[in-house]
Amino acid sequence: MSCGGSRARSGGSCTWTAKQYARTVTGVSTTWDPARYLDFDDHRARPFHDLIARVGATAPRRVVDLGCGPGHLAGVLAARWPKAAVSALDSSAEMVAAARERGIAAERVDVRDWTPPPDADVDVTNAVLQWVPGHLGLLPGWLAALPPKAWFALQVPGNFAAPSHALVRELAAGTLRDEAAVPEPEAYAEVFAATGADVDVWETTYRHRLTGPDPVLRWIDATALRPVRDALPPAEFQEFRAALAPRLRAAYPARPDGTTWFPFRRIFAVARTH
Repeated sequence: MSCGGSRARSGGSCTWTAKQYARTVTGVSTTWDPARYLDFDDHRARPFHDLIARVGATAPRRVVDLGCGPGHLAGVLAARWPKAAVSALDSSAEMVAAARERGIAAERVDVRDWTPPPDADVDVTNAVLQWVPGHLGLLPGWLAALPPKAWFALQVPGNFAAPSHALVRELAAGTLRDEAAVPEPEAYAEVFAATGADVDVWETTYRHRLTGPDPVLRWIDATALRPVRDALPPAEFQEFRAALAPRLRAAYPARPDGTTWFPFRRIFAVARTH
């Protein structure tokens, strides 16, 4: 294969140069596709349910869904705490629009500019903070602003060293999110404990059984590949996907019945203020 345009040859194959990905260092890129994100919704939603199961609030005044995405889980919070006001917030215009189409009164807010309101007795951020560099530094201020006996619950992917992400970085030959995007569980435990809150931190590795052709590629299409899609012209992005697909198939081989096991590590932390 010849390398043209913005690609370069490395080790006998084409890679896409780091310059194209400079904006991904911020962890924030331009577009989300709500429909694509909802592929594998049953698998993606499971960590959310596991997270809020550890929140012991009984009668919160307000529940905040910080990074609500297309709003598909804000209704779960409303059903769990039917007397609470639910605030659904997201930085993506596309996600906010999709949530509003579901009847969720979502608002567009950058989490870096967010401050908990005085009645925010439950605050949930699910699979969001990995997109926010330095987010560990935001947590003490958020907890300090919460009312007494409030709950703060977060979940982030802990799989940035996995082939699903490492192969993207290898092919990109540039600056994409790596293991440093998310600290280890101990870091969250220490930050929350330093605020004086009660702390519950754990990790789980799910083994998702996926179906269909190139299921891992389809999974990361909506998430890990989003900055790559934003950085490349459409034709080059399709070339990138075509080059990535066989690498992912080798790392995550299909079983004889056609299904594929996809291990996915997640990190959870729940804090309760005094």
